[in-house]
Amino acid sequence: MITKTISLFLACAVLLTSCVSTTMIKSNPSGARLYLNGEPVGTTPYTHSDTKIVGTTTNVKLEKDGYETLHTYFTRDEEIDVGAIIGGFFVLIPYLWIMKYKPTHTYDLKPASANEQEVLIANPQQNQTKSKADRLRELKQLLDEKILTQEEYEKEKKKILDEDEK
Repeated sequence: MITKTISLFLACAVLLTSCVSTTMIKSNPSGARLYLNGEPVGTTPYTHSDTKIVGTTTNVKLEKDGYETLHTYFTRDEEIDVGAIIGGFFVLIPYLWIMKYKPTHTYDLKPASANEQEVLIANPQQNQTKSKADRLRELKQLLDEKILTQEEYEKEKKKILDEDEK
């Protein structure tokens, strides 16, 4: 009786834990806004778990200021889930969850083109409402994130510092 109870408990434990698959979604640089299947879920890094069946695709959209929007996906067929295979011996249903996600998905964001950045920096309407200090901080951030080259940074910095106070 005890053996049957323990066997049943272990089978249920394997069954229930094998259905969930988890992956860490990262971006380079981190802090990108993350959308899964069109729904905002947070910022990177983000831990995603679900109980979808084998072959299910999750659409991914990453957005970060100064970077191109990235559209991609991941599918639940990246690694074999041994627990689901073992559970399948007891009940056939776990075979629907025999595959799982890779532990980590890392996406590299591309900086927006230089023309887009110049529009952001040189937009007069935007610049009128911000102080020189704020604009210089934003410019420095673009340099630190390697969106601007040192030469572009120095050129824009000089423009800001040479402006007459109005």
